Amino acid sequence: MIAINIFTAEKSGDRFDVGSVAGSSETSSYIYDIAPGASSCPYHYEYVEEWLLVIAGTVTVRTPDGEQTLDQGDLVCFPAGSAGAHKIMNKSGSPARTLLLARSSAPAVSVYPDSNKIAVWPGNGADELLFVRDTAVPWSHGEPGWDKADA
Repeated sequence: MIAINIFTAEKSGDRFDVGSVAGSSETSSYIYDIAPGASSCPYHYEYVEEWLLVIAGTVTVRTPDGEQTLDQGDLVCFPAGSAGAHKIMNKSGSPARTLLLARSSAPAVSVYPDSNKIAVWPGNGADELLFVRDTAVPWSHGEPGWDKADA
């Protein structure tokens, strides 16, 4: 068993991958330290529900219903799909720390409505894709003879 203190865990980079450090293969969990005036993510949704716990400070969460302020100890669930779209921002003058939890799944898909992008995360870094929806092609694109039995 690996114990991680969510209040004192130090991270390098944008986030601390608590799930990997703890050895989880079924739950993704990340600690984000969000500086005043910053955001931990663009407005997006995924096809698994996500949970957010405010560990310290105050954050503002944008959802399809508008913005809501969350304080230390507040816990919310973002449902799977577009109803769960969210952006987590720190509009306060003090740092904030959050913990985000979701079921680990590969492949995973993230949709970014503000920028009209979709990301595909298959669990293999070489195959991760992020693209603008308008550049999508039909499934038969580049597949000559796909409709022929001898091709």
